Amino acid sequence: MPGMYIARPPSGGAPHRVVLGHQLFGVDAGIRAFADRLAAAGCLVAVPDLFHRTAPGVELAQDDAGRARGFELLRALDRDEVVRDVAEAVDVLGGDPARVSMVGLSIGGHVAYLAAARLGLAATAVLYPGWLTGTEFALSRPEPTVALTPDISGRLLFLVGGADHVVPPADVDTVGAALREAGVRHEIVVYPDTPHAFLLPGPPTFRPEPAADAWRRVLELITS
Repeated sequence: MPGMYIARPPSGGAPHRVVLGHQLFGVDAGIRAFADRLAAAGCLVAVPDLFHRTAPGVELAQDDAGRARGFELLRALDRDEVVRDVAEAVDVLGGDPARVSMVGLSIGGHVAYLAAARLGLAATAVLYPGWLTGTEFALSRPEPTVALTPDISGRLLFLVGGADHVVPPADVDTVGAALREAGVRHEIVVYPDTPHAFLLPGPPTFRPEPAADAWRRVLELITS
C-alpha cells in the first residue's frame, strides 16, 4: 500500500504489534509522532493511509479548509476497502490478527471498531470514533457499524470526551449497550468537559490530563 508508515521499536524486537488508524487529516506529523511514541514503548506500528485510493500521501491542515477536504475523502471511503487496508497492515506486522492490536483516532477509531469485528484483532482501542451508530457515510453502510459488535472477539477500549460534538452521549450509550449485550470484554471511559480530538498535542482541542490517562490505558491494553 502506498504511504504506509512503519515505526519500529529501538530495540529491534517487536513483542507488541499495532495498527494505528489516522484521523481526518491523513498520516500527518501528529499521527507519525504518535506512532513513534508507541514504537518507543516497544511496539512495531503500521499506519495505513486510508486515503491512498483518492489522495495518496495527503496531509491536511487542521483548519476549516482541511476539515472540509477531509470530509470529502471520508465520504469516498468504502467499508470493505478499509478492512482490506487494515488486513494489509496486519500482514506487514506478521499476518496473525490474533496477535495484533489496533488503535484508532476519530475516523481511524471507526475503522478500528470495524476491523475488530471483521478481522478478529487481539485488542482494539477506539478514541472518539464518530458515526458508529448511523449510516451517514459508506463506511457505516449497509448497517451501522455498531451492529457488527457481536463479531468482536478481542478486548475493546472506548475513550471519548464528555463534550465531544462528534460522539454525543446517546451514541456512547448505544455502543455501550451493544458491547454489553454481545458480551464483549470492554471498558468505556468518558472524560468530563473534554472535546473531540483531545489526544494529540498541537490543536486547541488537546487536553493534557485526559491525553495522559488515555495514553496509559492504551499502552496497558496493547502490552498486556
